Amino acid sequence: MMLRYALKTVRARKGGFLGAFVALMCAAALITACGTLLETGLRGTIRTERYAAAPIVVSADQNVHRTTVKHKKGKTKVKHKAKPIAERAWLAGDLATRLRGLPGVRRVVPELTFLAQPLTAASAVEKDRPAYGHAWDSAALTPYRLTAGRAPESDTDLVVDRHFAERAHLKPGDRLTVQSTKSPRTYRVTGIAAPASDVSHQTSLFFSTAEATRLAAHPGQVSAIGVLPENDADVRTVERAVTEALNGTTAQVASGDERGPVEFLDAAAARIRLVSMGGAMGGTSLLVAVLVVVGTFALSVQQRHRELALLRAIAATQGQIRSLLGREALIVGAAAGVGGAIVGLPLGSWLYDRFVALGAVPSTLQRTVSVFPLFAAVGATLFGAWAAARISSRRVVRIRPAEALAEARVERTRPAWGRMLAGLVLLAGGAVLVAVLSTLRTEPASTPVTFLAVVVLATAVSLLGPLLVRAAAAGLAGPLRLSGPAGRLARANLRGNAARMASVVTPLTLLVGMTCTVLFVQPTLGNAARAQAREGVRADYVLAAQGPGVPAAAARALRARHDVVIEVVRTTVRVGLDKYAAQGVTPAGLSRTWDPDVTAGTLDDLDSGTVAVSELAADQLHLKHGDTLRLTLGDGTPVRLTVAAVYTRGLGFGELTFAHDLVARHVDNPLAASVLVRTARTQTQLATTLREFPAVRVLAPAQADSLRVERQQASAEVNLLAMGLVLAFTAIAVVNTLAMSVSERVREFAMLRLAGATRRQVLRMLRTEALSVLLLATALGSGIALAVLTAFSVGMTGGAAPAVTPLVYLTVVAVAGLLALVATALPGRVALRTRPVLVATAKE
Repeated sequence: MMLRYALKTVRARKGGFLGAFVALMCAAALITACGTLLETGLRGTIRTERYAAAPIVVSADQNVHRTTVKHKKGKTKVKHKAKPIAERAWLAGDLATRLRGLPGVRRVVPELTFLAQPLTAASAVEKDRPAYGHAWDSAALTPYRLTAGRAPESDTDLVVDRHFAERAHLKPGDRLTVQSTKSPRTYRVTGIAAPASDVSHQTSLFFSTAEATRLAAHPGQVSAIGVLPENDADVRTVERAVTEALNGTTAQVASGDERGPVEFLDAAAARIRLVSMGGAMGGTSLLVAVLVVVGTFALSVQQRHRELALLRAIAATQGQIRSLLGREALIVGAAAGVGGAIVGLPLGSWLYDRFVALGAVPSTLQRTVSVFPLFAAVGATLFGAWAAARISSRRVVRIRPAEALAEARVERTRPAWGRMLAGLVLLAGGAVLVAVLSTLRTEPASTPVTFLAVVVLATAVSLLGPLLVRAAAAGLAGPLRLSGPAGRLARANLRGNAARMASVVTPLTLLVGMTCTVLFVQPTLGNAARAQAREGVRADYVLAAQGPGVPAAAARALRARHDVVIEVVRTTVRVGLDKYAAQGVTPAGLSRTWDPDVTAGTLDDLDSGTVAVSELAADQLHLKHGDTLRLTLGDGTPVRLTVAAVYTRGLGFGELTFAHDLVARHVDNPLAASVLVRTARTQTQLATTLREFPAVRVLAPAQADSLRVERQQASAEVNLLAMGLVLAFTAIAVVNTLAMSVSERVREFAMLRLAGATRRQVLRMLRTEALSVLLLATALGSGIALAVLTAFSVGMTGGAAPAVTPLVYLTVVAVAGLLALVATALPGRVALRTRPVLVATAKE
């Protein structure tokens, strides 16, 4: 019976449920979009291209491992964890010899993969097709076959793939300069090769075996080994034989879809990043959705207070009212969940495409979609709607019928002590999160706490909302009284309908607080890092490259003119399983160009057996000057180093600093990310010395700082996109809640009109109310954002200096104000169209 009554109620009150439907549908769309990202990270396909003709591929282990054994109550528990390394791990080349004699193996092909950037027109090299160099002997792994010319024979011969040749207008006999791991070198194009299968995510350049070995710079090692079985051999049987032959080594054997991650290391690493982003976005979206949906249902139940009170008065039990509201919520939630899940699929596709365009996710990690995100979204929407209805209806189902009728017309003035207590508990919880945030000193740890603190404090505002609105009405009494009849009416509404106004304050507070946090958290960290870099760089000029980096030959050319030159190579290392940003710098003359503010030891002791660490890393790893640090370099090589120095400017210069030659031997790109130059010569003279390197630019320190700003903005775009959907959902919730709040007051407006108020005075009253609510929400949201950003700044930078741009902040407030005024004015004008006497005499 209650289900039938619920269906009739929803059918009869479509307008009343519209706001809840919109909020739930947006929540479902957001959850679906985030779910598709999460699923892509967990199950996304990485299709092999280079190894298409090699059913079995042997590679080095791309992870660091840690195994812990615990003995408890007579039981032994073994836990194994693995984390990916940042660079390509290399295999011993003699492993290929082991495999050549195995039964069923037709051919074993060693593979070399290394940086090889053509220095040609920018339009010829596509961003989503990075160029790699290989030995021509490994062309059979795809396979590539010559369509013109001949194979490379000498060290200056080169074969290019057909797609690139067409874009660059190359043909056999042409010259092409390539920037690889060594100095730029001009090669003669001897042939054009085409793949037998689709290769759409990379550009291949093939060198002679000797030249490829020189450029790979890993003598005696290979990046992978392709195993080609006999035509009649069973691949699984051969794979087992290969695995047995490699027992006792760390080599990994891959076949089928497992070959893709071996080929595209960035796609394999992007899985973890995408899972992290999808999980963070989904979790934040879910918390925001719950907060918004509960507020929307609370407003909807409040609008039906008289109807529900009448049901209680005619003997409807508490259980029946709960059942009715729960079924109504499930009906609305089911419709909204299905619609939102369908909308979420193209939204997730757009989000994935944007992440690919921004470089946060490689296109080689193919998007995967199944029914699981849709089911999760519908399930979450149903549960959220049901829970929101139960929470919102607690008051009306618990009071006696007579009291329900009495409260149906006049909002109760006594505080709801349970609600206030819950609000104070959440406020205390938010304060604890802010305090914890001020102690967190790593970005992966602080970022989730930052946004969680905003949501928790906004939830506290939601629960304490009526009290805050009444306090605001008291504080604004003077200005509102001076603004005329509209102001006095607005003040009366703020005081007499505090719960209704509080339901509007909550999404506005969340919008202002969350938007300010999202916009200013990255600049806070970036500004501190740039400030440390500016203070620590003493170089007269900085070299930067338009290509993959500054070649070592450019640095040697400057040193030959007696300039002090410091090459900087960047990487990521792991200490245990923890990841640290690191760099390699030239030790000679380092103190003349580079000052990370050393507090213990000296940089003069930096060499291939030592390391300098930041104070943050030293605290985390419990290190001091002279201690020994065991770590894993970017390519998986374990090393044991002595701490030569401890410095304070870790944000600007990285957490760990090594000698340049140590890092350069263990990274995929050994070219310098930047080169610091201390010289008495002019910028023009330096450029003249480097004229053989047209991709290298000589910059003043201020220009180099501008480049860092551009890189930070690119990174901020990714974060802004990640949270942009949550902000958009919150903005929709603001409009939705305001429109619901105004639409309910048709009878109130009619009575005001009949009492003598003009249409203009009623609209002015609405604007005054909206501005009063906006002022309160702006103050609360700004306070929340300021507290959270300050705590983030203290933890990450050591100082309470959040980077707040006044113009951006004013824009946020202006947009929030525009949304509030438009969402109030439009429904208000619609409500005032009907003649007052018709509204006043109509049945409710």
